[in-house]
Amino acid sequence: MASGIRAAGGLLWRPVRGGVEVCLVHRPRYADWSLPKGRLGPGEHPLHAALREVAEETGARAVPQARLPRVRYRSQGRPKVVDYWSMRAVAAGGLPADDEVDEVRWLAVDQAVRLVSYPHDAAVVRAFAALPPVTATVMLVRPAHAVGRSSWAGSQGGRPLSVAGWAQARRLAPLVAVVAPVRLLAASARRCVQTLSPVADLLDLSVEVTEELDEPRAGQSQDECALAAAARLAAFGATGTSAVVCSQRPMISGALERLSGRCVDFTAAHAGGWLLAFAGTTLIATGPL
Repeated sequence: MASGIRAAGGLLWRPVRGGVEVCLVHRPRYADWSLPKGRLGPGEHPLHAALREVAEETGARAVPQARLPRVRYRSQGRPKVVDYWSMRAVAAGGLPADDEVDEVRWLAVDQAVRLVSYPHDAAVVRAFAALPPVTATVMLVRPAHAVGRSSWAGSQGGRPLSVAGWAQARRLAPLVAVVAPVRLLAASARRCVQTLSPVADLLDLSVEVTEELDEPRAGQSQDECALAAAARLAAFGATGTSAVVCSQRPMISGALERLSGRCVDFTAAHAGGWLLAFAGTTLIATGPL
């Protein structure tokens, strides 16, 4: 994708009596109706870009809830990839700041499918409509880079973040904050707790340390630990609690497999992660950040 175009956007929705409405924008330059989206800025994370574009084109502030299908097509002769998230509007925020948009409409899903100008946008709207109502979002985070095993004389669980790892954790904090978590949970490994420290300071929350997210100890089975971690994650959906959870990659992969019923390739880099959407205790959508 070095020569391609990267963009991101949102399926912005709001609850209304009897259902939901979704937001479309009209761009006079193209004479089209589309979902709000735009190109990534240099070094900008796709989720940050999606939230920025939604705010600029609709005037609304939103909280992301679930990943939606990635769209690929050609634009101006170049391949283009657009990442989408469903987002609940939480504040109107005034008029759009983007002069490329001259009209914003809130429509029922079936009306939006008929009005939108592009089949790929209609497919995103349908994918959103197929999801049950989201009760909670959970952001799963892999720990930031820690000091090397060979250079640390203490226990492996006590390895702290490296200088590079602290920089990763500080960059992660504003991204984590966009899901408006009310709880931060970490495995007991020091690097997991430290990874969430900057976001805890940002949001004025405490990091709750729990052994239910730890890797197996002597005498424990991987399956039992993964089941316990999966149950802890599902409980957030049942109680409607949005949270951020930091644990090691094997534990995250195992929990995701048990929640989804399939093998999940959790390939997030250090301080990277996935966004999970729950409807009650059922995992209904997953995807990397």
